[in-house]
Amino acid sequence: MDSTTEAPEPSGAPLDRRAELSEFLRTRRARLKPEDVGLPDFGRHRRVPGLRREELAQLAGVSVAYYTRLEQGNGRNVSAEVLDSIARALRLTDAEHAHLTHLAKPKHKKKQTARPQQVRASLRQLLGTMDGVPAYIVGRRSEILAWNRMAAALFGDWGELPAPERNWARLVFLKPEYRELFVDWEQKAIDIVCALRMDAGCYPDDPRLSALVGELSVKSEDFRRLWATHDVKEKSHGVKRLHHPLVGDLSLNFEGFRLVDDGDQTLVTYHAEPASPSAEALRLLASWGTDATRAGADSQSPSA
Repeated sequence: MDSTTEAPEPSGAPLDRRAELSEFLRTRRARLKPEDVGLPDFGRHRRVPGLRREELAQLAGVSVAYYTRLEQGNGRNVSAEVLDSIARALRLTDAEHAHLTHLAKPKHKKKQTARPQQVRASLRQLLGTMDGVPAYIVGRRSEILAWNRMAAALFGDWGELPAPERNWARLVFLKPEYRELFVDWEQKAIDIVCALRMDAGCYPDDPRLSALVGELSVKSEDFRRLWATHDVKEKSHGVKRLHHPLVGDLSLNFEGFRLVDDGDQTLVTYHAEPASPSAEALRLLASWGTDATRAGADSQSPSA
């Protein structure tokens, strides 16, 4: 199964890259305390949380004026070496370091965002051969581009949705049934927002992404709260706990494989520990196929 039709181009205003850079640096600085980075804290009253600009500049080996200009969103002519020093001073993760670089030294990717996201035919065939393993391909903006029968049984039949709604962010923040599906809904929501932030750093001029952020900011208080943290991270594996309406609780390991020839697309698979209750639940879902979610919903409906 796959999505081959994209929605018309929305008229979303580009994200403000300078504002994004400013807020990202400010929030990273605010989370650090002097003792975290080996600086003395003399107990003086601090007007703002975290390190002061002059303290961060000292750690990074740059002037206060230079760092201030950068935190105000002026990343013009900043060198990779200076960004590396600031990243070390802020204790940034690899994903955060990459995000900082994208914001401060953007590469023009506007043309790439205008191209439809296409899934290779051989990848769609691969998904179809993965019996018993829920799998899908997710692209930019958390769009679900292709999936197999088991993914539809586990997460719902995305083929019944209009193309714009085949999007993890819209599903998780706007569809109540997905709050019930993910036992740790908050963590799933955080993961999605962090991924969207990474996309925003790479593609600040993407009108579809800015339109999506605008829509979710209006419709979801939870999204507004998480978006304001400016957190970014990449999560390629882990465990997801689900509560399926038909087979109940599952604990599944997931793996994300970023495609070498298209870094904007990731193949995501789910599997259960052998001989576990979750493995038996997946086997049962496989026997139901794409009717699994619908059958579970019917089984919970009040009797006529």
